[in-house]
Amino acid sequence: MKIKQLFFTLSVMVIIAVAAIFFINDGIQLGGANESPPATNADDSDVPDVILDDDELIEKFETALTTIENNYVSEVERTKLIEGAINGMVETLEDPFSDYMDVQSAASFQESLSSHFEGIGAEVGMVDGYVSIISPMRESPAERAGLLPNDAILEIDGESIEGYSVNEAVQLIRGEGGTEVILTIQRGEQNEPFDVTIERDRIQVDAVRADTFEVDGQVIGRLEITSFSEDVGTQFEELLQELEEDGIDGLIVDVRRNPGGYLDGAQNIGNLLIPDNKPIVQIEHSNGSIESYESSLDERKPYPIVGLINESSASASEILAAALKESGDYDLVGKTTFGKGTVQKSIRMTDGSALKITTDRWLTAGGNTIDHEGVEPTVEVDQPEYFYAVALSIEEPYERDQVSDQIARTQSMLEGLDYPIERTDGYFDEQTETAVREFQEDHDLDETGQLDEATAQKIQEEIQAHIRDVENDAQLNRAIELAVEQAS
Repeated sequence: MKIKQLFFTLSVMVIIAVAAIFFINDGIQLGGANESPPATNADDSDVPDVILDDDELIEKFETALTTIENNYVSEVERTKLIEGAINGMVETLEDPFSDYMDVQSAASFQESLSSHFEGIGAEVGMVDGYVSIISPMRESPAERAGLLPNDAILEIDGESIEGYSVNEAVQLIRGEGGTEVILTIQRGEQNEPFDVTIERDRIQVDAVRADTFEVDGQVIGRLEITSFSEDVGTQFEELLQELEEDGIDGLIVDVRRNPGGYLDGAQNIGNLLIPDNKPIVQIEHSNGSIESYESSLDERKPYPIVGLINESSASASEILAAALKESGDYDLVGKTTFGKGTVQKSIRMTDGSALKITTDRWLTAGGNTIDHEGVEPTVEVDQPEYFYAVALSIEEPYERDQVSDQIARTQSMLEGLDYPIERTDGYFDEQTETAVREFQEDHDLDETGQLDEATAQKIQEEIQAHIRDVENDAQLNRAIELAVEQAS
């Protein structure tokens, strides 16, 4: 943004703040809430537009700034006025991914893209006017607590965050490992808000993880990309080379629960996978020009590649997924991705603060936009319901004939753990009591048949272990099946 344009928008925002003071013939007229405003033309179209040149706009801003400083009833800090005006500018963009970050917020943002930080392990953004979960990171406190994409955060530690910016909310959510934060979550319009207690932790970001699966004599490698951090391309290349040296027959590229990160990371990985020098991504700049980035890989890999996606795959994850799909060579298994089709840049200020603003839109290799739509899989596979269960938080024990969302979540988890459950609507019936009692017996707990804190905690531990067991991962197993079929 040009400096003069910056001053223009600052002027507008600061003048709004002093709208109750009117200057008439260099004198000051005091306007009160019960006084009539100055007369105006009934038809706004009769009011001529006043066009100011750049120098006049700068003068207008300076006048507004000094007027507030010299005339406001209380002392104000110039720094706060300027930062307030900048925040106002960003808000007028009505872009959930653009934000002004003060010095502390900018440092935290930069730390979140490094290899480790302390917090709950989730990308947070603005969705439909609410600070919301974009994507929980794999094996993070946020994921263990059952947070899902588009979960709206209404309160943090019992305090409403209505009107908060994303970074203001993030400062409250993040904190020292071992401490707790309580988020009040709204999931969907029809459901009642609920509290989730999360213990913060030190989040270690291994951008890429590798493992292998042997099925029907075929060895299928998996590269799981957890974050597009600064060195993700290098990590991916090194692990891919190790898998190829071990003689894999197929490859799964897993970007589920990946909130994105650096655009370069998606391009670098695309260079290793997308064959025949096909496009990886197209970038549409603010001036309307479109720049295409082609792969440097001449020939297709000698083994099949299958992508894994879900609702938490966002941003750079979607770039890579779309490139795999539109290359015409590879399948995508899972669920439609989040749908973030814009590119942000963080512009550092001299004092350490930063503007994170949307500068470009990205298009798929075929020139398609996925913003608010996401990338659709070629093979749709959903996970069992218990994969999406929110963490249990039991204050008082529940027993027969009670009704609660906590009971409904418990029923879903017990069903996932193969205990006989017929209803998962939150009514604590006789069969639920029997299932709870059997679970308690199997795990050396007091066999009360009540859902108490100790039982809930153990159910939560067991369901998390169940989810991490690859045998229960329906999406991963379907991807392995496809890779084996295509390798044969």
